[in-house]
Amino acid sequence: MSIRIQLNGSQSLYTNLDFISGNAILSLTRDETISSITVKLEGESKTRLMVEPMLRRRRDDMVIENEVHKVLYKAITVFPPEHVQNATRASVYTLQPGQHEFPFKFKFPFNNTCADRQATVVNIAGLQMQAPASSDRHIKQTLPPTLHYFQDQAIIRYYIKATVVRPAFYKENFRTEHDFPFFPIEPPRSAPTKRESYARIQHQFAPPTSTAKSPAKAPSLFRKASSPTDGPESPLTPIATPLHVCIDARLPDPAVITCNEALPLRILVTKLNESSATIYMQLLQIELVASTLVRAQELQRKNLTSTVLMSKSNMGMRLLERDKVIEIDKGLWKDIPLPNTVAPTFETCNISRTYQVHVKVGLTHGHGGQLFPELTVQTLKMAVSVYSGIAPPDALLRAMAGVPSHVTSTASTSDISAHPPPSKLSSNAEPHPIILDPQNSNNPIATGQTHPEGSFEDDAPPTYEEAVADGIGPVQGVRRDYQHREG
Repeated sequence: MSIRIQLNGSQSLYTNLDFISGNAILSLTRDETISSITVKLEGESKTRLMVEPMLRRRRDDMVIENEVHKVLYKAITVFPPEHVQNATRASVYTLQPGQHEFPFKFKFPFNNTCADRQATVVNIAGLQMQAPASSDRHIKQTLPPTLHYFQDQAIIRYYIKATVVRPAFYKENFRTEHDFPFFPIEPPRSAPTKRESYARIQHQFAPPTSTAKSPAKAPSLFRKASSPTDGPESPLTPIATPLHVCIDARLPDPAVITCNEALPLRILVTKLNESSATIYMQLLQIELVASTLVRAQELQRKNLTSTVLMSKSNMGMRLLERDKVIEIDKGLWKDIPLPNTVAPTFETCNISRTYQVHVKVGLTHGHGGQLFPELTVQTLKMAVSVYSGIAPPDALLRAMAGVPSHVTSTASTSDISAHPPPSKLSSNAEPHPIILDPQNSNNPIATGQTHPEGSFEDDAPPTYEEAVADGIGPVQGVRRDYQHREG
């Protein structure tokens, strides 16, 4: 016996509101008796941290903490179909040798479901047991992106799992999993304005100076004649007004950048005094710094990773002065997109990701064709949000903008009532195997109804976004390239 998952289509990346469909293909070499076949759409957020050596009680202790959150859980019973189950009231079924295909279809929600899951149901040898949740910290947010981070300290994965349940307790259930990448829809963006977010720093250069040699002296009885170059240097004398500058890094407000796109960045250099010195840019570096907060039970660790978007040194670029405010040429970075390994900003129960843009500018100055040796390198830091670039459907935005506050509870109630609890196999029914032949085209094939394995009585009602999303199709538009492994 073997079972595998085959997805429909060639879609390489899934997002909220997408449908994912396919077939669970069961191959048999002989007659097999089974109870059911379930297919699940699951998402997990796993963290794994090791206690620092200095905090261990003994040097040889290897204390590792793990924490797992089920951010997505949907399940359907693809076999037996509901009408077969209701007609026969049987609890076991016999499938003949051959290849059996069972179609399934799921729709991705907006938010995670971890906050609604106060317990986890585990099936052991046909017995359902309830295990406590891994942590009492739950956050209801948009589904996070797929992530594999830093030697598997943090993993967010999405997969389809098929399980063939066999009635005999001494026979192992057959399972298979099929992973796929997930990239979430971005939040609604505010209307563009002329406002800008900025980081600013000022710098005062040291007074530029020159040295003069002492004049030549006449010979005397005890001293020979000296040239001007042989004499001691005279005190330093300023040759220009000390240059005072201000450096700005600016982004549109709110500070949002987009995956796979270049930064909408402006860099300004402003003269704050009337110095006649000329400004030269010697160095420019732009990097995106990711801060990943990982939690595992009582342990917590923040890791920083840096992605250099562009870096140039020894530039010697003269900044032409049309007025006191000089804007650095955007052509240095406008064609450099964020790499496809950058995940959008997100937060889930045990993993969160935030970003900063660091802009390093190296300036020097000169006067009358002479370049002064002083070089100042200033770093400007700006907190930013990284969006996925997958915009929510217009229909959803219109529905969310036009709904009164009292409609939320009504929509949620109707959504729940539209999905009555599924009927369960009767444990008192006498075993009466039904034999299905894979060659017979009249075999009942399950279309898949919502049937979570182990019902959760305390599930919270869906939000308005989730309720109206049932009637809205998948996102139509640009899909981003995303490679989810980091470190």
